[in-house]
Amino acid sequence: MSETVTIDGRFNGPEGSGNGGSTCGLLARELGGEAEVTLLRPPPLDRLLALVREDERICLLDGELLVAECRSGRADLEPPAPPSFAEAEAAASRYPGFVNHPFSTCFVCGPDRSDGLRIFAGPLEGSDVVAAPWTPDASLGDAGGRVPEELVWAALDCPGAFAVGFTERGEGVLGRMAARVDARPRIGERHVVIAWPLGEHGRKLYAGTALFAESGDLLGVSRQTWIVPR
Repeated sequence: MSETVTIDGRFNGPEGSGNGGSTCGLLARELGGEAEVTLLRPPPLDRLLALVREDERICLLDGELLVAECRSGRADLEPPAPPSFAEAEAAASRYPGFVNHPFSTCFVCGPDRSDGLRIFAGPLEGSDVVAAPWTPDASLGDAGGRVPEELVWAALDCPGAFAVGFTERGEGVLGRMAARVDARPRIGERHVVIAWPLGEHGRKLYAGTALFAESGDLLGVSRQTWIVPR
């Protein structure tokens, strides 16, 4: 398989590059099933990139440069119990990104974006879990009124950064993400996203994230590796 794809400028993470989660989800959608994606360099926006299948992986190429690669992989995590929607709202009021956010126009977690996901994960009291409420709006839906898979990956992405101390530990970027999407959220329904730390090794910080319906049903889960600058 070899075809082209363009990451729309709307779906940025750091200014000028694609959001890590949505880029990972784009490749995972092509692979099908549970997947693990490794990001090698910032995904370019608004230009043709190549999707190439090589044996058991799918590669995203910018010319001859490897941007990301996707393989089958498991996100075998048991998430903590989700808070209520009201508890997630209270946690979001403590979102660190309201005070300091170097990527304030990020499509997922940027407070300066009115057209983004606006998932603002803040700490739950008495816990190392961060949480945010999320009600997907109509601009995110497909013809069936559900969120596309790559945007579910996006929703699972950024909360993990705040679970491992984004900005406090440096401006970390997503290096690897494995995720499983059990069901895609419906537009206009209320959801809760959580994230929690899974340890660290050197400059690598590990996090888990999960997406729940307001009923408490698990819709998706991810395991992440974040890389902090030297």
